[in-house]
Amino acid sequence: MIYVFLADGFEELEAVACIDLLRRAGLPVTTVAVGCTERMVTGSHQIRLEADRLETQGKIADLSAVVLPGGKTGVQGLEASDAVRDAVRYCLENGRPVAALCAAPSILGHMGVLKGKRATCFPGFEQELEGAQVCGDSVCVDGRILTGKGAGVSVDFALRLVEMLCGGEQAQKLGMTIQCRNM
Repeated sequence: MIYVFLADGFEELEAVACIDLLRRAGLPVTTVAVGCTERMVTGSHQIRLEADRLETQGKIADLSAVVLPGGKTGVQGLEASDAVRDAVRYCLENGRPVAALCAAPSILGHMGVLKGKRATCFPGFEQELEGAQVCGDSVCVDGRILTGKGAGVSVDFALRLVEMLCGGEQAQKLGMTIQCRNM
C-alpha cells in the first residue's frame, strides 16, 4: 500500500497528480489525513478532499511507499506527526520509496535521512535539507528517495515514482497515455 499523507494546507496539485497517476498505474494508494479528527482535509487553495483513513488507522507493515506533498502549512502538519515520521523510517529501513515534493523534503532533512544524498526542493528550503547535496534538478532520485521542486513538476514527479515502483516501461506507457511530453 502506498500512503499519501495529507495535512490541512497540503498542495492540491502535488497530491492529486501523485494519487491519480499511481492509481492509473494500478497501484494501491491510500490517502491518510494527518492532524485531523475527521477524514476531510483542506488544501492550500481551499480544495477539500476526503482521505481514505486517519493517521491513527494505518498499518505500517502494509507500506510499499510514502508520498509527502508540499504546501508550507501542510508540511508543518506532516512533520508534527509521529505516524508520518514512523512511515518514512519504515520505508527507508525496508528499501521502499519515500517521495517528498516542494517543501516536504525539509521533513526528510530534519530527520537526517538526506545526509550524503542528492535532493531538491522548493527554492528557499535548501537549508532545510540537512546534509544533502542540493541539486538544481526539478525531480531528483537518489536510491529510494525521490524529491521534487514543486507543483509545476507534479506529473514528472509522479511518473518517476511510477518508474521506481513499476519500471520504466510502465512509466513511459502511462506518460504517453496522458500525453506527457517528457515521456
